[in-house]
Amino acid sequence: MALIRNRLGLLVLGVLITFVLYLLLPAIQHERFTSRAASHKPQARAEERGQRDANATILIGMLAGSPSILYREGFLLQRAGTPSPARLEVVFLHGQAFTSKTWEDLGTLTLLAEEGYRSVAVDLPGYGNSPPSDTVSTEQGRVAFLQHVLKELRIQRPILVSPSMSGRYSIPFILVHGVQLRGFVPIAPVGTQEYTAQQYQQVQTPTLIVYGERDASLGTQSLQSLRQLPKHKVVVLPDAGHAGYLEKPREFHEALLTFLGELQ
Repeated sequence: MALIRNRLGLLVLGVLITFVLYLLLPAIQHERFTSRAASHKPQARAEERGQRDANATILIGMLAGSPSILYREGFLLQRAGTPSPARLEVVFLHGQAFTSKTWEDLGTLTLLAEEGYRSVAVDLPGYGNSPPSDTVSTEQGRVAFLQHVLKELRIQRPILVSPSMSGRYSIPFILVHGVQLRGFVPIAPVGTQEYTAQQYQQVQTPTLIVYGERDASLGTQSLQSLRQLPKHKVVVLPDAGHAGYLEKPREFHEALLTFLGELQ
């Protein structure tokens, strides 16, 4: 008799435990779902930041007396206007110690506008008014960034001007997408030694290699690699250092305009 009572008590206890778990199960599932959703939020925010970080600041060359146009948060505003297909377009990158405004201060953007060219200077991510971006920490990311710039500004086959540090962007870009450029103007760019002569020899983009006469480091080093480009010319800025275009702007502008004229 006592054994029966014990078994009956255990059975009742089991039923009570099952009932309690049944009541608590929805709350447990909700807590787990909320926890999983919360764990995905940082990843989603990171992806959103990555998309925003692709933004950049752009300076558009204007005629003398007109204020420069400064576009922030990407390039959507520029879509309102479509450039004339008859005009060459020139995209300026910059060195590590400089920004897009360097080309404005030098008078390059205004000069090209007066000569009938559409000129665009880009603040690379993390420089000037452009926010930093993890997406350009890799070679593929930097190439994709330049493609993004050209696409959003509706620029087709521009001349790409690339001094010093910006070679990290322009050199891999021209090796992979050289057909997208009408011309290339490297000014003592970095990173040229990381690629083979065979890779350079595949590129058919007309190239104007520029460096300062006194730039015995990056100037001469980059020349050794860039002279492997089949369609290249070389301009040495007399008595100029690494940023020779700043020291000899007249000579640089003359060489650049001559090169652009040959591409017309």
